[in-house]
Amino acid sequence: MEYRIGEALVGTGDEVAHIDLMIGTKDSPVGEAFANALSQLSAGHTPLLAVLRPNLITKPPAVIIPKVTVKDMFQAELIFGPAQMAVAKAIADAVEDGIIPKEKAEDYVIVVSVFIHPKAKNKEKVFYYNYSATKLAIKRAMQSFPDVDTVLYEKDRSFHPFAGRKLTRLWDPPYLQVAIDIPSLEEVLRVLRYIPDSDHIIYEVGTPLAKRYGAEVILKLREEKPDAFFVLDLKTLDTGNLEARMAVDATANAVVISGLAPINTIKKAVNEAQKLGIYCVVDMLNVEDPVSRLDKIVEAGVKPDVVELHRAIDSEHEEPPWKFARPIKEKHDVLVAVAGGIRPENVEDAISGGADMLVVGRAITRARDIEGAARRFLANMKPDTDQFRVMTDF
Repeated sequence: MEYRIGEALVGTGDEVAHIDLMIGTKDSPVGEAFANALSQLSAGHTPLLAVLRPNLITKPPAVIIPKVTVKDMFQAELIFGPAQMAVAKAIADAVEDGIIPKEKAEDYVIVVSVFIHPKAKNKEKVFYYNYSATKLAIKRAMQSFPDVDTVLYEKDRSFHPFAGRKLTRLWDPPYLQVAIDIPSLEEVLRVLRYIPDSDHIIYEVGTPLAKRYGAEVILKLREEKPDAFFVLDLKTLDTGNLEARMAVDATANAVVISGLAPINTIKKAVNEAQKLGIYCVVDMLNVEDPVSRLDKIVEAGVKPDVVELHRAIDSEHEEPPWKFARPIKEKHDVLVAVAGGIRPENVEDAISGGADMLVVGRAITRARDIEGAARRFLANMKPDTDQFRVMTDF
């Protein structure tokens, strides 16, 4: 008993082809699915065998299942015509090319799920796109593509064509974290429009903004920057799990807890954030010894994702905020954000000092040239993820 799974998307426009398939021996779950597909019909999703021409099925036999409900005869003709032959021809060629071992052709069956857009019109494109997608899906199935290492490499680099890149992990530091403390939604949206798109920019919803409009102001900001990574700076001092949950409900990617909060509050916040898949940031503003404070948090059984070394606006004449970055990173495997007095001229010092996230507020949001100010900081960041990569699929 053996079976494999493959997928491929080929083409453009309404004729784009998307194939999901299973291939396996007749005594495998694929064989059972094959028999069920042919014996349990569903209105608008009538299964059909792949044929090279009427009266000539493929070997291995394949059953085609339309993904989209067939509502008229033209759609039916696309399925029972170019798509049906395309799948059959791809299977026959895969056997001839050795992708499917010829000696296994009588043992295997294939279940193919075919997408035909309701607006598809061009029969030639439907044929060629579905042929290519089916053959590619078979090849991937037989080669067990992708392997786990490929998935782990691509998961933060790739983007879905209908969803855009959704940055949920800070995997490629350093990042420029634009702190938005402006308590005017209209002004904030104006600022966001001028900040260039970049894989290395994230946004902090500052405490004043969150206090005025509530955590769900993030939903308004996503109208301008739908795929951005938003850090909700609540500076939580109590009810850590409740406020972490509020951040998740507002679609935040990270929540900020005050390092001055009781250890149990921090513990609850970290647990809740990590349980729900967002980052927990502990802000060390006014904490005299951030290293020992982090030690106590870790001793309590939790570890935040990010430690923010935060120098207050009123204390920007004191030592640089990245002073403790190296000791913290050497002792604990966490990201370190630095805030307070970050300027283009000291960015290199902050990064070399161990900063993973450079929190910048007024130097960008209050600049006359917002885009230019942001780009001056970005000059010290890495290139965008796909800037030098030419992609088709793989």
